[in-house]
Amino acid sequence: MTADARFWNKIAPKYAKSKIRDMDAYRYALERTRSYLKADDTVLELGCGTGSTAIELASGVSKILATDLSEAMLEVGRERAWDAGAGNVEFQCCSAGQAPEGPFDAVLAHNLLHLLPDLEEVLDGVAARVKPGGLFISKTPCLGEMRGSWKYWLFSAAIPLMRLAGKAPSFVDFIDIRRLEAAVQKAGFEIIETGNYPADTPGRYLVARRR
Repeated sequence: MTADARFWNKIAPKYAKSKIRDMDAYRYALERTRSYLKADDTVLELGCGTGSTAIELASGVSKILATDLSEAMLEVGRERAWDAGAGNVEFQCCSAGQAPEGPFDAVLAHNLLHLLPDLEEVLDGVAARVKPGGLFISKTPCLGEMRGSWKYWLFSAAIPLMRLAGKAPSFVDFIDIRRLEAAVQKAGFEIIETGNYPADTPGRYLVARRR
């Protein structure tokens, strides 16, 4: 088991009880994602956490394979899916780089990409798992956009201390929008929609079509 798997397993109970910080931004991004998915789509979600997004989207697609490296997170997700009657959501424990082969009509990755030290490699893997013309949909906190502000310095000082105390994962990338979108395009995608939900971090939402 990796250090990050142990970290997310440890915080899973608290994470499951935590509230979404900006519900309006979450709901808007969710509806934008829903608008791109079709009833016969097979979808892969990377870093699904406790499965909230997969369960929300399940009624509009044929199947969602929701993956995460934390088995404790997935156990919460399975229980939630059962309670919601979302029988077309399947959960599997694996890292983003070891996800099932597919191919899939769409791959989702919400609040994940800034936690990947091997971002370009994972994005290449996403491209290999998406059907030609299929979609990659993600939302990523772009902490690098705050560079020069007091929030940036607060985060850059706090995260290493939190990591030492076991309250932060082993890697957090202060990625900015330009670098994020360049990496997605380099992997073989054409970006067709972007937005910041929420705007203050910002949480960069993007939809990209595989070339």
